[in-house]
Amino acid sequence: MLSGTVQCGKRSGTVAGREGTGSRLRAPRCVGATSDSNLPKRPFSDELALPLTLSSPPKPSPQQRRALDLLREGRRFVLTGHVRPDGDCIGAQAALANILTALDKDVWIINPDPVEPQFDYLSRQFGYGTYEGGELPQHDVTVMLDFCDFSRCGRMASAFEEVASQKLIIDHHVQGDDPWWDAAYVDTSASATGILVYRIAKQLGVELDRGGAEGVFTSMVTDTGWFKYSNTDAETLTAAGELVARGVDPDALYRAIYQRKGRAHPTETGRALSSTEYFMDDRLAVVCLPGENGNASTALEGDEVLDILRSVSSVEVVLSLRELADGAVKLSARSKTDFDVNLLARQFDGGGHKKASGAVIEGTLDEVKSQLVAATEALLRGAS
Repeated sequence: MLSGTVQCGKRSGTVAGREGTGSRLRAPRCVGATSDSNLPKRPFSDELALPLTLSSPPKPSPQQRRALDLLREGRRFVLTGHVRPDGDCIGAQAALANILTALDKDVWIINPDPVEPQFDYLSRQFGYGTYEGGELPQHDVTVMLDFCDFSRCGRMASAFEEVASQKLIIDHHVQGDDPWWDAAYVDTSASATGILVYRIAKQLGVELDRGGAEGVFTSMVTDTGWFKYSNTDAETLTAAGELVARGVDPDALYRAIYQRKGRAHPTETGRALSSTEYFMDDRLAVVCLPGENGNASTALEGDEVLDILRSVSSVEVVLSLRELADGAVKLSARSKTDFDVNLLARQFDGGGHKKASGAVIEGTLDEVKSQLVAATEALLRGAS
């Protein structure tokens, strides 16, 4: 059975429940759901409110044309993301679900982990299911967004391997050496996966509704640090301008994503910062949250603490380590120079981008910290 709201509806963006084929899915719990006062208030228009010239997407490559054909030809789609889906992942899913329902397709969004509550505004139009084992809904195309390593969909990997569906990836990360997919829409120069979905909307001639537009905007702002990271480019800013002209409200989305923390958040942030250790003449900063503090704290969610540490003039690389409930350690690595933290993350079976990467590493917090500090120091020395 599919429990909760998990299938995206047709065109209108409404959500319809549906009998499945033995799957056990759980709708994400929206803790601290926003009130109407926190939702976007600007009217949304199918036409531009300002005389902007719409950007034209780049001409698709042969590989991307195959992906577009698969989106046109498929009838039943399951969209999925990586473990602990972030804003780029779930925002891109919302936008692609909008496109596919506009094309009269059947669509399910099913992730290995629940959507974080700060993104609950997207749940107004899209049902995000959480996989709990069993068979997936019958579908002919599986779309994997914001990752290209099969292992990154966690416990869902075996379920997808058993389904005779075509596999399509839409991603802006570096591809692996052994492609396992049937089609791919990949551009590693794109600032976010959501930007790729925005291109797809234009190439397929689909106008995004409010939910889809908010999905693209969410993807862009979470992966560019609200347009302050070095991956912010002209295409990103042009797309943002188009979406705002349509009625997407940046202020309301910023408040929804970043300004709904509990009263303990400032204290937790201070506790996290007080644990900071510096290495290599203060070029490397490491912040840790152990045990229950790491599991419950919101201090290391997002880049708030990382940004504070990157403001230290001598710091080139910041590592945040949070001990998870299962005993593993979650790494978030950020760089403000040309140092490539993706090289570091890949040593620990993680990945990402040159200036922002991550991994989940088995071991105690002290063991993982020692390994990461040694590996980072070696890479920093080699880059000097």
